[in-house]
Amino acid sequence: MDAEAIVENRIYQIVANFIASLPQYGMALVVLAVTWALARVAARLFRRGLGRTRMRRSLAEVLEKLASTVIWLGGLLIAAVIAFPGISPGQVVTALGLGSIAIGFAFKDILENFIAGVLILYREPFRLGDFIDCNGIEGRVEEITIRDTHIRQTDGVRVVVPNAMLYREPVNVLTDLDHRRTTITCGVAYGEDVDEARAVIRAAVEALPSVRRDREVQIFAKAFGDSSVDFEVTWWTGSKPVDIRRSRDEVVAAVKRALDEAGIEIPFPYRTLTFKEPVALRRAEPRPRAHRPPEAAE
Repeated sequence: MDAEAIVENRIYQIVANFIASLPQYGMALVVLAVTWALARVAARLFRRGLGRTRMRRSLAEVLEKLASTVIWLGGLLIAAVIAFPGISPGQVVTALGLGSIAIGFAFKDILENFIAGVLILYREPFRLGDFIDCNGIEGRVEEITIRDTHIRQTDGVRVVVPNAMLYREPVNVLTDLDHRRTTITCGVAYGEDVDEARAVIRAAVEALPSVRRDREVQIFAKAFGDSSVDFEVTWWTGSKPVDIRRSRDEVVAAVKRALDEAGIEIPFPYRTLTFKEPVALRRAEPRPRAHRPPEAAE
């Protein structure tokens, strides 16, 4: 048999096998069409059901995509077994497993951020609009996606933080409550009455509108400073960073004004020099004036 006959015979076998397998391919296409329809219906039902809950939109979209992916994987598995009878379901599952392992190693960081994003969206440790602080990054949460979280810092800079970092590292949720405690240190001179100074400071702080009335203003004598008795002044105000800065400004100004009006000194550092031997003091003699020559005077 010559080469031309061998080629013709091979082509004939391929065509015959293809024609014989057309029913199987047709059934595989039908399975894929049914899978597509089921995925669409399941996504619609899933979206409608999640829309009635208080679940975050990003998490709902992720769960919807996961449900569609599971349906498509099942449909592709059935279609592959129908189209290629020589392949068993176990072989297909094994191939998918090995492929998943290879993909997992190749895209380790992406998968880590994806899983962390799902957990963050599900657990909701912080919400959109919250002010958070993580590894020195402080700002308001603007958007939470599957891969990263967008934080707007107080200086206007937008920082895109990987979700894996927010899941691994401690996160301070600054606005978890609508109030936060803040503290300043205020010193009065050693010659002043401590109890009177405390009462003046308390009255000044409690009268401010930014200080919460339902929380106690705490004032404690903290330490003996270099030039003053230091008070620790603590009060509660709003939880946003701008609330803290505004209230601290009001408290400092009010305490300074109240102490001045009460005649209580807020000292600046004093220095006392001590010498082992007596130091002779001498009055500085006036420097003689320079005399101009007569020519210059004229």
